[in-house]
Amino acid sequence: MLKKYPILKWSLAVLGSVIVLLFVFGWWFISLLPSSEEIGPDVSMTQTVDLPYLSEDIQPSRGKILAIVTSANTMGSTDKSTGYELTELSRAYYVFQANGFEVDIASPLGGEPPVVIDDDDMGKYDFAFLNDSIAQHKVKHTIMVKDITPEAYEAVFFAGGKGAMFDFPENKAIQDIVRYLYQSNKVIGAVCHGPAALVNVTLDNGRPLLENKKVSSFTNDEELLLIPDAETIFPFFLQDKLTAQGARFSKGAMYLEHISRDQNLVTGQNPWSTWRLAETMISALGYTPKHREITAEENAMKVLIAYEEEGTQKAKEVIRQISTVENKPLARELIAVHGAVAIMRGSIGRFFNLVSLTSYAKSESKNI
Repeated sequence: MLKKYPILKWSLAVLGSVIVLLFVFGWWFISLLPSSEEIGPDVSMTQTVDLPYLSEDIQPSRGKILAIVTSANTMGSTDKSTGYELTELSRAYYVFQANGFEVDIASPLGGEPPVVIDDDDMGKYDFAFLNDSIAQHKVKHTIMVKDITPEAYEAVFFAGGKGAMFDFPENKAIQDIVRYLYQSNKVIGAVCHGPAALVNVTLDNGRPLLENKKVSSFTNDEELLLIPDAETIFPFFLQDKLTAQGARFSKGAMYLEHISRDQNLVTGQNPWSTWRLAETMISALGYTPKHREITAEENAMKVLIAYEEEGTQKAKEVIRQISTVENKPLARELIAVHGAVAIMRGSIGRFFNLVSLTSYAKSESKNI
């Protein structure tokens, strides 16, 4: 039969070859990811005493910081579940605590707010937070924001989570807290969707808080890549709303760490900005942040930012410095994930560059 239809014969041959190539490439790609031996021991039972950053070199008491999380458990009128992002709260919480600040946690409705836990992003600090009885009591019994006394705090931090888009912007108590602290030269911090708390804040002089302020938040592009119908779900795009309020929006690369500081206002673009944002808040409060071992995820961010700003060769130099010279951990799987993001964006060249960097990171890890 195939002799009668040579085109069919060659088409089947080409299709078979493509399938084989895709299978081989997929197998090779998976082999670039860390093995169970590289990942190391299970960290799900981590306690705060297991983390020198928290258990050693205890800092003197410096006051209190208020963390505010969303109470919204669905995205508007849809059935899409949401809540606050655990990693954005846990990492900021421990930075504040390690630097001498007691942390209170509040939400619009009080009580136990809904939480979003992304298993792929969980690290030892995040599991420690889940295993921390004091932190868990606070987060399961959050203070209602209308009961907050702003004078008691040196700073406020708004954790992200898409729910913040629905119950932060119109909350008068949140606006009062932000206005009082900002005008008292205290520090305001917000990450990812957390800056939704700032969009309707008006100062005593009648001007928007955001007017002519340099700020960052989850971007339109980041929102639309994950939720193509975001425009019909959310009350607004956060980037657009901040800009409409007169902010000078500072946009970093998609899903890479990026923060903005405008005096006592500190904002971050996405979850990967949380560590740096929290430590920048400590600096804004007038203190030198306590030394902390940089995580493998943050080191991967350094590689990705180097690639974004200076290209493949510079990214390889950063990999070599981290893995071989400094002998520090590097989450190369995060580089691979950004390769997948490149495919979603239709950037084939970028995909292969990032796969190449993942492979290089694996080879350098063997040289340690």
